[in-house]
Amino acid sequence: MQYSHEVELMQCVAKGCNHGPAPIPEEGKWVAATQIKDINGLTHGCGCCAPQQGTCKLTLNVKDGVIQEALVETIGCSGMTHSAAMAAEILPGKTILEALNTDLVCDAINVAMRELFLQIVYGRTQSAFSDDGLPIGAGLEDLGKGLRSQVGTMYSTAKKGPRYLEMAEGYVTRLALDEGDEIIGYEYVNLGVMMKAISEGTDANEALNKAKKHYGRFENAAKYIVPRNE
Repeated sequence: MQYSHEVELMQCVAKGCNHGPAPIPEEGKWVAATQIKDINGLTHGCGCCAPQQGTCKLTLNVKDGVIQEALVETIGCSGMTHSAAMAAEILPGKTILEALNTDLVCDAINVAMRELFLQIVYGRTQSAFSDDGLPIGAGLEDLGKGLRSQVGTMYSTAKKGPRYLEMAEGYVTRLALDEGDEIIGYEYVNLGVMMKAISEGTDANEALNKAKKHYGRFENAAKYIVPRNE
C-alpha cells in the first residue's frame, strides 16, 4: 500500500471508540452486517432503461448473502423478455454483490438490481420483521394461481376515450357502457386459468368460457364494445 509523503510525515494518533455498523432488521433479527454472507431478505425493486422504453420489476429472495430465488417481470419492450430469460439464469446462486456487478443484459434489469441491492443491504426488505424470512417460492406466490404477471394496459384518446385492454384479472374482451357511453364494467379472460384447463384436456372453447368473468355493473350495460376495434 502506498502513502503520500505528507501522510508518511504525520504523527500516529490512536483511534478512539469504534461502535461498528448500525444493526439492520433482517428476518426477525437485528444484524450488524460486516460481510455479504450476513445479508438476508426478500424484496422487490423496479428499474427502467435509459430511453424509458420499458421497465422491470425484480424480486429476489436472499439467504446468507446468496440469491436463492429470482422473479423477473418486464413490460414495454419486446427485447426485455429475452433479457429477462437470461437474467433468470444468471441471478440464482450469485451473491448480491456479484449480481450487482454482473451484466444482466438489459439496462432496466440492471437498474432494478441496483435499487434492490440498496433495499436489501439497508434492511428495507419485505421480510425484515418476519421470523426466519420467507421460504424459497414466496416470490412465485406474487403471480397468483394463474402464474402470470399482473399487468394493466389502458389506451385512451381525446376523441374516442379510454379502452381497458388488460387488467390484473386478465385479458379484457368487452367493455360495458351505460346510456351515456361511460364504462361501468368489463368482461375478461383469465389466461392462466384457461391455459391450465386446456393443458388438462378441456376443450378450448369450453376452457375459454369457464375462464371468462366480468366486473362492475357489466350485466346492466346499455351496450357492449370490443375495446380493441370498436
